[in-house]
Amino acid sequence: EIRSGPIVNMDETTVQVLHEPDRANTTKSYMWVARGGTPGKPVVLFRYHPTRAGSVAADILGDFQGYLQTDGYSGYEALGEREGLRHLGCMAHVRRKFVEVEKTAGKKGKGGTAHAVLDLIGKLYGVESQAEKQKLKPEQIAALRAEKSGPILDKLGALLDARVATTPPKSLLGKAINYARKQWNRLVVYLEDGRLRPDNNLAENAIRPFAVGRKNWLFSGHPRGADASATIYSLIETARVNGLEPYRYLRHLFEHLPAATTNAQRKALLPQYIDPKSLIIPA
Repeated sequence: EIRSGPIVNMDETTVQVLHEPDRANTTKSYMWVARGGTPGKPVVLFRYHPTRAGSVAADILGDFQGYLQTDGYSGYEALGEREGLRHLGCMAHVRRKFVEVEKTAGKKGKGGTAHAVLDLIGKLYGVESQAEKQKLKPEQIAALRAEKSGPILDKLGALLDARVATTPPKSLLGKAINYARKQWNRLVVYLEDGRLRPDNNLAENAIRPFAVGRKNWLFSGHPRGADASATIYSLIETARVNGLEPYRYLRHLFEHLPAATTNAQRKALLPQYIDPKSLIIPA
């Protein structure tokens, strides 16, 4: 299901799992999330794994061909640029690094490089806001970006290139500049297709409920428990992005799953195939 659409967004976050064979209870494990699926029927898949190895992402993607959007974590580099896979970067991650620079600099940072970069990124998102307000179709969005976002990105790239030689590489600003320049070829890919976004926020929004919940439940007691929670989070977050109220969806699932005896009947119970109106309880 994840591989059935043109775009996959991917992210990962830490999770502590107890009673994991041959590992200390304090060792970090990871919950991975991928968001994809056919247009109009998005799917959110959570996958628990003890490591942050790029092979986990490769396993989730399988033979997927299309656009993959991630942050700049080096583990995704293991996927390479294989035929049929186009890798996008995340402008939101670039922006955060320059926000941190400006916060650290305080008032002295106003008018500096970080401020100029953030101003240009703000203009890029202004174009996205314009496209959203006008409810443009993907081909119209691509045309608008070619006209307005392309020149802004040219200015941003030129600014980064000009500042890198005069900025200490280990400074906060230097690290932000180097990160942006390293990711540059992937940051501009979203210009190619109006269905793409400049950032990976779809994956980050999907994984946020898990990260918030983690503050309350703290850990999983066993790898089987982590796998089970991945399944539950997959169902609930897929229900949510398809406009279903999670509690009503789970009631519907638990009521009908015992009677489902074939794969086709089970597939029909997946959130992306259920009409939200069918779960509304009559007044």
